[in-house]
Amino acid sequence: MTIFSKIIRGEIPSYKVAEDDKFYAFLDINPVQQGHTLVVPKREEDYIFDLSDEELGEMMVFAKRVAGAIKEVTECKKVSLAVVGLEVPHAHIHLIPINSEGDLDFTKARVELTPEEMQELAKKLQEALYNTLVTR
Repeated sequence: MTIFSKIIRGEIPSYKVAEDDKFYAFLDINPVQQGHTLVVPKREEDYIFDLSDEELGEMMVFAKRVAGAIKEVTECKKVSLAVVGLEVPHAHIHLIPINSEGDLDFTKARVELTPEEMQELAKKLQEALYNTLVTR
């Protein structure tokens, strides 16, 4: 069982942004930028491109909704999508708010946020996502 599966099951705490029956989104605890969010399928699969076409499509639609909330809350120019997949053997997408291409540098020093700041950010993202769904 991966660390992401343990997060999904609630065995390890996370700053949840969104969840449905197939996917879970939560703040990265070592973010490249404030608002850096991970989207994972609840079904454990190591490599994102081993997901079925249907699952991958559904994951992208779920990620798109989360990205909309990130863009609204962080007021960034765009939300970048990255798939690295080497650090945890569980398919996942990084959603990272960016204002320049340099904002997507995984090798630079990470943003440091307190647990309270992370919780407040997760709450704002949840509210933005909820408001988007309600107004559709």
